[in-house]
Amino acid sequence: MQISDSYNQKNSLFTAMSRFIGAVNNMDQTVMVPSLLRDVPLDADEQLEALQPAGGDGAGMYGSYVLLKSIRNDMEWGVLQNGGTDATRPAEDEDDLEKQFYFHLNGLHAVLSKLTRKADTLTSRYKEEIGCRN
Repeated sequence: MQISDSYNQKNSLFTAMSRFIGAVNNMDQTVMVPSLLRDVPLDADEQLEALQPAGGDGAGMYGSYVLLKSIRNDMEWGVLQNGGTDATRPAEDEDDLEKQFYFHLNGLHAVLSKLTRKADTLTSRYKEEIGCRN
């Protein structure tokens, strides 16, 4: 029973959130001069999955850095409601709330995993750029 509990905990939303927040905290502590990221080009793989900040900071390593920090802050402190979005708006089909919950839970878990990898990649690339390799 302990093995399945360990597996379930490893794949829990709380664990995914903790990993993401930890990766962004590590990134934030490593990146001492964020403006240096403006000059760091994206690799081909990273260009395909570039984070696009809504605020117009541009794509690339610096834009990804700003966006990852913003997402972390929203997760830790809550999201302020924008005038144009309504997160409390009821879904069109509320008949199967359990199905909707699991759909969104799986989606959130997948997005958090991708964002965690982004933060780890950004941290590694920054270390490479400043010549600090482990």
